[in-house]
Amino acid sequence: MNKAEFLAALRSELSGLPVDDVQRTVDFYDEMIDDYMEEGMYEAEAVSSVGSVHNIVALLLAETPLPKLVHAKVKPKRPLKAWEIVLLVLGSPVWVPLLLAGVLVILACYAVLWAIIVSLYALDFSLALLGVAFIFAACFQLNSQQILSQLFFVGIGLVSGGLSVFLFFASGKIAAWILRLSKHAVLTVKFHVVKKEAAL
Repeated sequence: MNKAEFLAALRSELSGLPVDDVQRTVDFYDEMIDDYMEEGMYEAEAVSSVGSVHNIVALLLAETPLPKLVHAKVKPKRPLKAWEIVLLVLGSPVWVPLLLAGVLVILACYAVLWAIIVSLYALDFSLALLGVAFIFAACFQLNSQQILSQLFFVGIGLVSGGLSVFLFFASGKIAAWILRLSKHAVLTVKFHVVKKEAAL
């Protein structure tokens, strides 16, 4: 792929973004390729050195806030006509609650995911406290005739402590997975917004 094809593909993939952002990005990579070529690289080698178009778009979308993308999408390209404003106002009892319900459902799903994480950490903390409590209970039973109950309390305390350590690491892995899933979901929405805008 030569420089012109690369920049054309990049401009096409970014066409759903605000025009200023697209131009700034294309100019940046144009200059970067020129710099590589001045250092002695061939054109195709310089183009491959900057990375793939998909990775560049994904990186740019990850850094661009979703409200900015949505604002660029809903910003009218021309002034609304009177009949369009009337239709928007008359249809608002239908589309505003539907939009609000959709946003609330997405937020509720996100809250449920994080409630699971908080619950796992709360369970972990409870198991750790339970382990400490049982070990202290065993220490304070100084009667030699109750050795079996002391051993039972120590055993329960150690099992609870071990489970709390295991659950701590498992909760960390699940939290990291949910974070990756959240980032991927947001990036997918951004790609969808940009692609839909480019198709218009």
